Amino acid sequence: MNETMVCAVGNVATQPVYRDLASGGSARFRLAVTARYLDREKNTWTDGHTNFFTVWANRQLATNVASSLSVGDPVIVQGRLKVRSDEREGQSWTSADLDAVAIGHDLSRGTSVFRRPNKPDSQATGPTPAQSGPSWETPPRSPVGMEAQREPEPVAVT
Repeated sequence: MNETMVCAVGNVATQPVYRDLASGGSARFRLAVTARYLDREKNTWTDGHTNFFTVWANRQLATNVASSLSVGDPVIVQGRLKVRSDEREGQSWTSADLDAVAIGHDLSRGTSVFRRPNKPDSQATGPTPAQSGPSWETPPRSPVGMEAQREPEPVAVT
């Protein structure tokens, strides 16, 4: 199926709302995307029209969104665009949703620190490696030809 994948750059407009579901978590927030253009008469950058999208995240992405994003954060969202039209109380409504595949802070407008989520204690709750099937992690590489992984030698600056 052909889907419309888009990348939207904007600001988090509402606090993300997280819900725990049987199929995993779900989170949503509103994203404000404002066009900016150079007004040549005034020689200044001017805000244009603002589009609002409802961003939906699922499973681990939803958990990470809930613990990482706040109102006003500049973000980049990649996802599937879904435009819906509806009629409510005699008025026609159109909404644009993004089913997010990836969300991240816009590093052209600030800095961010990446932290991996804590994994639960696998021995206490999860299956043993023999029970869990094949490992999808990259196996360690042989030390032959691995000079690039060594710590660099100190360089004397004169």
